[in-house]
Amino acid sequence: MTTSDYKKMFKQLRAKPVKLKKYIKHNSPKERSCGSSLKKCRRCGRLKAHISKYGLNLCRQCFREIATKLGFKKYG
Repeated sequence: MTTSDYKKMFKQLRAKPVKLKKYIKHNSPKERSCGSSLKKCRRCGRLKAHISKYGLNLCRQCFREIATKLGFKKYG
């Protein structure tokens, strides 16, 4: 289903609240219990390149920006 069809369907179902509720119930994304979609960067919300060690929960780009403020040193 394309995005335009999805929006069109919402437009048609607004007149029928019971059917709209059922449509949203069965077509909404399911709750995740594991996987990369749960691990987001605290600062920017990026999903990939995630550093969760020491409870940082930052992506590598944000970590590079604030590493010195956190007390990490660059060796070499």
